[in-house]
Amino acid sequence: MKVQAIAQFGEPSVFKLMDLPRPEVIPGHVLIRVAASSINPVDYKIRQYGPAFAPDLPAVLHGDVAGVIEQVGEGVNAFKPGDQVYACAGGVKGLGGALAEFMLADADLVALKPKSLTMTETAALPLVAITAWESLINRAKVQPGQTVLIHAATGGVGHIGIQLAKWAGAKVFTTASTDQKLAIAKDLGADIAINYRQQTVEDYVAEYTGGKGFDVVFDTVGKDNLDKSFAAAALNGTVVSISTRSTHDLSPLHSKGLTLHVVFMLIPLLHRIGRAQHGKILFNVAKLVDQGKVRPLLDPKSFNFSEVAVAHQYAESGQAVGKIVLQQ
Repeated sequence: MKVQAIAQFGEPSVFKLMDLPRPEVIPGHVLIRVAASSINPVDYKIRQYGPAFAPDLPAVLHGDVAGVIEQVGEGVNAFKPGDQVYACAGGVKGLGGALAEFMLADADLVALKPKSLTMTETAALPLVAITAWESLINRAKVQPGQTVLIHAATGGVGHIGIQLAKWAGAKVFTTASTDQKLAIAKDLGADIAINYRQQTVEDYVAEYTGGKGFDVVFDTVGKDNLDKSFAAAALNGTVVSISTRSTHDLSPLHSKGLTLHVVFMLIPLLHRIGRAQHGKILFNVAKLVDQGKVRPLLDPKSFNFSEVAVAHQYAESGQAVGKIVLQQ
C-alpha cells in the first residue's frame, strides 16, 4: 500500500511517499480503508523529536483516522465490512498510523462515525474529543451550575471542551487572544470569552467570580499557563491539565486545597490498558454530534495526504484556528 512515512526524524520535509506491506488482520482488530486524518501536536512532535513513544522507522504517523471497515478480525462482533468509523488508533510505538491507504486498529478503540459529518470533518475529532471527555467528564466530573474556565478556546482540545462543559450544564468561560477567536468561542457555546492579552488572571477572576475563582480550570497549554490555572481556581477547586512536562511551585495547590488531574490520552495505546473506554467515549461523542451538541472546528485550509509536509509546517506555525485535516 502507499503511505506517507518518515525514515528519519526531523523537519516536515522528512515525509516521503513509500510502499509498505498492507497490514494483516489479526484477532480483535479491524482493517480500515483510510479516508481522512488530522494533525495533533503529538504528531509533529513525534516527527520532529522522535520521543520514547515514537513508532519504529520507517514510521507511519498520525493517530486520528476516519474511514471504512475493510475487514474484521476474529472475535470482532461490533463492526462489519462497509461500516463508516473513526478512531485514534496508532501512529505511536508499536502501532501503525493513519497516513496510509489502510490502518490496522484495535476494535476497542473504534466507533461508528457521526452520521451528520463528512469523513474529513470526522477525522478532526478522535484525539481531541477523547482528551476533552477524559478531562472534563471523567476526571473533573463537571456538574450543572459549576463555573468552568477552559484555556485556548479555538485549540483542538479547547473547542471541544467548551462544548462538552456546556452540555454538562456548566457556566463556561474561556480564554483566547483575538476578537476573531473570542467570537468563535461564543459561537461554540462559551458564556464568557476573555482576551487574556487584555486582562490578567487576577482581573478576570475578580470580574467574573467576585474573586472566588472557578470551580474547574482546564489547562490545554501548559508551562506558565498551568500556574495561571492554579491562580484562577477556587478554594477546593479542580485543575485538569494535558501539558505538564515542566517544573512548578505546587504550594498554591496546598493553600487552596486544589485537586490536580493530569490527562495523557495515549496511555491506552502505549500500554494496552483501558482501550475500550476510548471506543465508548467516541460512541458517546458521535451521539452528541448527531444531536447538534458538539461539532468540530476546522481550519479553512485543508490538505491531501500528498501535502502532509506543508500541513505539518502550517500546524507548527501556530496560525491555524481549529483542526487541520488531511484527506486521501
